Amino acid sequence: MNILRKSILIGFTVLGMAAAQAQEAKPAPTQHDAHPSKEQMQAKMADMYAKRQARLHDLLKLTAQQESAWANYQAAIKPPAFDGKRAEHKPFDKLTAPERLTLALDMTKKREAFLETRVKAVTAFYGQLNPAQQTLFDEHGLGGERGGRHGRWGRGHHGQRGGWGHGGEQHEGWGGPGSQRG
Repeated sequence: MNILRKSILIGFTVLGMAAAQAQEAKPAPTQHDAHPSKEQMQAKMADMYAKRQARLHDLLKLTAQQESAWANYQAAIKPPAFDGKRAEHKPFDKLTAPERLTLALDMTKKREAFLETRVKAVTAFYGQLNPAQQTLFDEHGLGGERGGRHGRWGRGHHGQRGGWGHGGEQHEGWGGPGSQRG
């Protein structure tokens, strides 16, 4: 009986050591564990952009006369390449209120300039399309593939319309019930 106990004890010890060793050995990182580099993300985004534009081009079935308008449109809307350098900046919470507002205004002006360029390019290209192509462009161009005619901007959280809240309700601090103190 003593031999049986020793055998069982040795067996459990060996199993315990094997389990401990297996737990210490870390598995090789899988694709989901590894974070892509900025260059890899840029390449992926550029590839996705090119595929979307090629799909739109094929869908529109452009005529030879429309190809130059397409080329001009593509040149005008192509996103700029990121050179990897970012301007030095303080953390947002370390900025003073006037500095934050100035930064927000600068960002708004850049976004407005980008949108003005985009509007001119889209308007010029759109004018070269026939009504059927315009309908396809409305449905599939400029984010239309993400949700039909609503695109990115048409619906809020869970399909609701409204500003800051869900369904138009107001929250404290934004003109809601708690902000009216007497």
